[in-house]
Formats: sequence, structure tokens, C-alpha cells
Amino acid sequence: MQSINRAILNPWFFMSFMGSLIMLPLSTWMSSRAGGYDLSFYLLLAATMLYVAGVFGVTIFGNVPLNEALDKWDMSTATLQELNNKRKEFEIPWNKYNMIRTLTNAVALAVLIWSIVRKY
Repeated sequence: MQSINRAILNPWFFMSFMGSLIMLPLSTWMSSRAGGYDLSFYLLLAATMLYVAGVFGVTIFGNVPLNEALDKWDMSTATLQELNNKRKEFEIPWNKYNMIRTLTNAVALAVLIWSIVRKY
């Protein structure tokens, strides 16, 4: 997991992760300017809020601190029991946060698609 955490920090990841954080609010604002406050605007707003809180927020305040703590931990001198304990300490909360992110992202995407399809 330490090597995965290091490998994921690359421009492609940041473009998709931060790009959504920029494009969703921008699209919401543009929708309000173009069509007023219709259902599509509120759906875009909901998708934006879901992404910001449930994906970005959970990542920043949940997964990233766990990743940083794991990265600082030196596993080369750990005993088998310490490795097992560290895995449980990391894996259970990380998977919980990842499930929240995954489900929230799926719902945000569905709401975003609904806002687009509804327009046409």
C-alpha cells in the first residue's frame, strides 16, 4: 500500500481528482447563469456538493491522513505481529472511507448525468 500511495501521486490523478473539484462548481455556476434556477441547476448543485463533501472531503480528512501515517511507518523493522496490527489499524478505516467515496462518487455521477439528460 505504501508503494501504491506513492505511485498515485501523479499528474493524471491530480487532473481527474482536482478537475472534478473545479469543473463541477463551474458547471453549476454556468447553469445558473444560462437557465436560472431550474431542476438541472439543482441537480448540478447536488452533484457538486456530493463530490466536494463525500469524495474530496473524505479523501482529504479520512484517507490522506491514514496514507501519510502509513507512509511514515517503517515496516522493515516490524515483527509479523506488528505488521498484522498495523494492517488492521489501517485497512479497516481506509476501506470504510473508500466505500464512502466510491458510493458518493457513483451517486454524484448519476445525479450529474440526470441533470444533463434532463436538459435534452
